[in-house]
Amino acid sequence: MSHFTRLQLIQFRNYRQAAFDFKQRIIGIAGPNGSGKTNLLDGIYYLCLTRSYFSRPDSKNALHGQTGFRLEGDVRIAPAFDLTGTDDEVSSIICVVRPGDKKEFLFDQVAYERFSEHMGRLPVVMIAPDDSTLITGGSEERRKFIDTILSQTDRTYLQNLIQYNKVLQQRNALLKSNPGSGQTDSLLSVLDQQLVHFAVPLFETRKAFLADFIPMVLEGYTNIAGKPESVTLSYDSHLLTHDLATLLKETLQRDLTLQRTTRGIHRDELTMQLEALPFKSLASQGQRKSLLFALKLASYYYIAAKKNTPPILLLDDVFEKLDADRMLNLLKQVAGGLQGQVFITDTHSDRLQTAFEELGQRCQLIELTADNEAVHKA
Repeated sequence: MSHFTRLQLIQFRNYRQAAFDFKQRIIGIAGPNGSGKTNLLDGIYYLCLTRSYFSRPDSKNALHGQTGFRLEGDVRIAPAFDLTGTDDEVSSIICVVRPGDKKEFLFDQVAYERFSEHMGRLPVVMIAPDDSTLITGGSEERRKFIDTILSQTDRTYLQNLIQYNKVLQQRNALLKSNPGSGQTDSLLSVLDQQLVHFAVPLFETRKAFLADFIPMVLEGYTNIAGKPESVTLSYDSHLLTHDLATLLKETLQRDLTLQRTTRGIHRDELTMQLEALPFKSLASQGQRKSLLFALKLASYYYIAAKKNTPPILLLDDVFEKLDADRMLNLLKQVAGGLQGQVFITDTHSDRLQTAFEELGQRCQLIELTADNEAVHKA
């Protein structure tokens, strides 16, 4: 089990320099909007997965007017949550981004040659205000969601995904270069073979994963909604019904015209329906929230089962998404069940304090001021 004991942020987002010590398993972070609550959680996420939770270049995470930043975290890895371990049991994680998006990532002072080597070492799940795009956005949002889960639990999947995306970029670049010569056609054939080589195991892994994952989501949705509803999820992929090598040949002329690869697992979709119609078109706001939390909680429990340890859970302003009763039920599930470390933010410290009291567990409350100075409370 992994848990953070300390976090330091230097020139990261709205923090010039700040340090936080974490003394409990459940940690509340309260403060007004703009005080840095989300940025604090994103700093933890960054140290877990080597990147921001939000899609942006590394340089965009630097303090305004600065060209780089530094994140440092101390992490204790133990069979159970333990605050009594020695300093020798604590590992350090450091991320440094320098001008020009030059990034260095170190674990116990040893730099990674490939950032992918760090994936899965500190599993993490985050629920944030912008997550509604998982329901309402395009298929790339749902593929990214699936890939983030599998990349933390299956190292072979991650390596195949990296290679597939590299070959896909090469193929698309070639399609844009006005091909037509025999040499270009030969190169396309080689790239097609490589694309198929990496696509097939990715497809099989996604298919097997979703066969287990979708029932977990639907069960979670029913529990959150409080009643059964006609919600269905399904995996859609070109490879379910066609051989990719054949597809690439059949669509070559179209790909040349559009200058991009139109068939492959990079077009996979997790289709969501309510009463046999698109979920995002028919669902109410409450139904969307219920499905979002069901997806996120299923990912939390799936990662916990595969890694045999609960991931770190980051909950950002979830009180604004759920009513008090549902929020408390959510906290009881994640805080009382698997005993993983939980960080939760809110604009109202009294609301956090009340929730913690009802949980009946020791929690730490950190209050941020408008200029992101911290006041630690028991």
